[in-house]
Amino acid sequence: MTTKVDGAGASDVDYLIIGAGMCGLYQLHQLLEIGADVRVVDANSGLGGTWFKNRYPGCRFDSESYTYQYSFSPELLAEWDWQEKFSAQPETLSYLEHVADRFDLRPHITFDARVVRAEWSEADWRWTVSFEDGSQIRARFVLYAMGLLSVPTYPRVAGRGSFGGLETHTFDWPEDYDVTGKRIAVIGTGASGVQVITDVADKVSELYVLQRDANWCTPLGNGPISEEEMARLRASYDEIFAWCRETPAGFIHRPDRTLSTDVTREERLRHWEELYNGQGAGLYMGNYRDTIMEPGPNKELSEFVAEKIRQRVKDQRVADLLIPKDHGFGTKRVAGESGFYEAFNQDNVELVDLMAHPIQEVTEAGVRLDLGGGKVRDLELDAIVYATGFDAVTGAFDRIEIVNGEGEHLKDRWEDGPETCLGVQVSDFPNMFILVGPQSGSATANFPRGIEDVVNWMTETARHIESHGIARFEGRREAEVAWVEHVREVNAKLLLSQTQSWFNGHNINLDRDDKPRVMVYLGGAPRYRRRLQEEIDQEYPSFVLTEGSGPRQSVRAGSAAASG
Repeated sequence: MTTKVDGAGASDVDYLIIGAGMCGLYQLHQLLEIGADVRVVDANSGLGGTWFKNRYPGCRFDSESYTYQYSFSPELLAEWDWQEKFSAQPETLSYLEHVADRFDLRPHITFDARVVRAEWSEADWRWTVSFEDGSQIRARFVLYAMGLLSVPTYPRVAGRGSFGGLETHTFDWPEDYDVTGKRIAVIGTGASGVQVITDVADKVSELYVLQRDANWCTPLGNGPISEEEMARLRASYDEIFAWCRETPAGFIHRPDRTLSTDVTREERLRHWEELYNGQGAGLYMGNYRDTIMEPGPNKELSEFVAEKIRQRVKDQRVADLLIPKDHGFGTKRVAGESGFYEAFNQDNVELVDLMAHPIQEVTEAGVRLDLGGGKVRDLELDAIVYATGFDAVTGAFDRIEIVNGEGEHLKDRWEDGPETCLGVQVSDFPNMFILVGPQSGSATANFPRGIEDVVNWMTETARHIESHGIARFEGRREAEVAWVEHVREVNAKLLLSQTQSWFNGHNINLDRDDKPRVMVYLGGAPRYRRRLQEEIDQEYPSFVLTEGSGPRQSVRAGSAAASG
């Protein structure tokens, strides 16, 4: 298999995977295992996706390391030692590079290959995928594995790009930039902002944290993993992965079926104290189940966490600004932190409330704040860091011209919100599979656990395609409508569905006042896994499968689809 796209014309492949991150690598391995003709392309110069790009100080995941890995190979599990409970970006990237080398995946990957267009031909039932350099690949099936958070968003502020120092999004952090002694402004206090702020606070001379909306954070509980502990974990992998398969989001944390109202307040507070001082997402994902479903219990839990912030931040005016007012605890992504609140007790760290003092413009020297009444304040800086999030879930799809046989663009189809058939296909876009995208169970799961479910389904589907000579595989519109309605109904049971977050498409639609978009599936990994398995067992009733090598062949599957 060549590692270079043929610039002279279009080369052919059966399965083309777009994205060489954790999902794309696993899908590549699995398709190679069944003898498929497969190639991976990636816009980056190396593999790893999210873990290749996000090299900002403090970057790490909030899943326990021993759950954030592939489970398909006992040999791989036996030979890899995790150094920390929550692995940092360099270690995670090293792990993925090790996987690629161990299973000889690199010869099947083309790097520096940015896809700009994918067009379906009804004449021969092939996708023509075009790249930025003008080269093309023709594929029977295209599999999208581009990641949920791969397109950074910047704030709409005047003068952006005119700054004379380093001006970067966390996603594009220059690897060799030393923050020591610098004057830095970090804009945003979401997950990446929290990590950057905590890491650089004791290294820089001045740190300005520019916050529009506060976010909830809880202690990550990170620390080294000793050789003894690693040995115990390795001996328990079967139990760990079996447990994660039955939790809603694939984490080791599982909601308590006990209601908060079933115990006394003293018992609640004692339980919350244990979870708060535990590790990972325990307070969020391992709590009484009504705390993320009912306003009353959620309000009490939110006040518990707010009091923790007041205790950790000396200046109560600053503490009050760091306590969210627009959403309850756990109704948006909760960031794991390791000293974030204590950073604001340092003399060199200042919190700026952008709701009171918005950015007027970015200047050559730094950031100018509007103090009101015609007054301004200039922050002289060496670096401006935008920790302002991503065009999540659909952003990567919007940046490719994906065109079906009728000339319809996927971006136009999704203008009012994405609609998918079980999160894996879109009607009228045949032979296009979504491995990571909207309304999929992988979108809200501990990522390796979630993508293994989808990739395993796709691999079994590829076996079916090859063994039955399927030339065309397309989601039914009625199944698509049923799935979106099911997702909407399930999501409505959680308070998370009512907040303005990227889970609901509000990260790029802040001016919309209509109902939230159905961006992700909150029904849980076990339910989603069962739903995918039903399709295999019943020979794909939610899809139309056509045998042969091209147009006008016989249709195999034909029953109407069941909803989720």
